[in-house]
Amino acid sequence: MTDVNEATEDGAPEISLEEQIEDLKAEVAALKDQALRVLADAENTKRRTEREANNARAFAIEKFARDLIGAADNLASAVQHAPKGSDDAQVKNLVLGIEMTEKALQGAFERNGLKRVAPEKGAKFDPNLHQAMMEQADDSVTPGSVVMLAQPGYELFGRIVRPAMVAVTPKAPAPKPAAESASGAYATNGAGETGEAVDRKA
Repeated sequence: MTDVNEATEDGAPEISLEEQIEDLKAEVAALKDQALRVLADAENTKRRTEREANNARAFAIEKFARDLIGAADNLASAVQHAPKGSDDAQVKNLVLGIEMTEKALQGAFERNGLKRVAPEKGAKFDPNLHQAMMEQADDSVTPGSVVMLAQPGYELFGRIVRPAMVAVTPKAPAPKPAAESASGAYATNGAGETGEAVDRKA
């Protein structure tokens, strides 16, 4: 029977099958780790490239987007104040044309990465997206929530072009620490009892 550890012809000890398997496992693990690192680097490079491309696009059209937002505000105001119940066919067609124009403009915004920021009542106030114009009490929503939208905002590829102007409910006042209130009560009661004891002794 041949010993697996006996020396080979060149004098080097022969590696056992178990050792060869362990070496192969270690090599596979190292290659797997290397492959995962390469994939992670490729994914990070892809994300960084996409972010830089979006930033470049946003920077290039941001001024143009700001100008178009003003036109969108005027169209929205026209739709809001347009006579909806008129029987005049020309007035109806005019109102319909304004509404379709506003819808088409908002669709063009969406297709080019300019998204409308219009939080609904009760939404949590986000200082990254919203700008508080005033505080307005409203028990129907939680403190620190949006209670009214004054003007919609817009973001371009994740960058705020204009924050949404909102009214928010006041935040609830922070409760006083229990230890502080308890110590104050104890001090008052203790002083009174001590004073009465002194008077009795006197």
